[in-house]
Amino acid sequence: MKELISSTLAGLGQGSIYALLALGFVIIYKSMRVISFAQPALMLAGAVLVSYLVGPFGFILAVILGVVGIALLGLGLERTVIRPMVGKPVFVVAIITLGIDIALRVVINGFIGTDVRQVGDPWGFSRVSFLGVTVQERYIAMFLTTAVVITILFAFFKYTRLGLATRAASFDQETALAQGISVSTVFAMAWAIAGGLAAIAGTFVATGVGVDQQLWIIALKALPAIILGGLDSLGGAVVGGLTIGVVESLVATYQSDFAPWLGDNFSVVSPYVVMLLVLLVKPYGLFGTKEVERV
Repeated sequence: MKELISSTLAGLGQGSIYALLALGFVIIYKSMRVISFAQPALMLAGAVLVSYLVGPFGFILAVILGVVGIALLGLGLERTVIRPMVGKPVFVVAIITLGIDIALRVVINGFIGTDVRQVGDPWGFSRVSFLGVTVQERYIAMFLTTAVVITILFAFFKYTRLGLATRAASFDQETALAQGISVSTVFAMAWAIAGGLAAIAGTFVATGVGVDQQLWIIALKALPAIILGGLDSLGGAVVGGLTIGVVESLVATYQSDFAPWLGDNFSVVSPYVVMLLVLLVKPYGLFGTKEVERV
């Protein structure tokens, strides 16, 4: 039982990272109806920026400045690269975001170099007793931070004028424009928020292990999370991210005992197995909106 609780807590911590990344994907998708493949590069950029800022400013302030910096980077990308593509086919915009991801990672890799950069987190691999089991402090920090960020984000969308404008634009852009809502502002804010969320996720991915040039691969596990929860559901992104994290952790813990024939490190591909199963049963995800087309 203790092993199960420990594995579940670790999965919730790791799933918190996937939830933050998935939220970034969903926010951009809801506003623009396009999947942004630039999230992995923004995540990597956030971790690298924090690794440079942690020396002069300390961890907490470095994370705050890193989030602001990558949010501004996301805003700048939307204004300079994505904005001219508005009105173009969705496929074209998606390919543009893929190009942004590749270009950004090439530049960022130059700042990483061949060494592993540390983000200066205060916990590393330290463990603490929780619910009768020991769990790494970084997993608790990941989960609690994500809970606070998600609470603030959902309150923003529900109670602020700009948040309500974003919800209106995501529902129907033409109607929102008719009501005087600036859809271009909504697009820019979506990229800024997605960038900030990616920076937080990147920092937590790097805690304890550091930043290297392959860190961006972790962001790809947010794709099964948004498929599971639904491409247009913020709540689904959170549930999907946490679920994927727990599934991955449980598979890593018990797969060698119950299904050793699957080979080593099957947990790495388990999120994508879940994604395929969900696509077969519920193509729009657990909480996604089913589109009905009449011909």
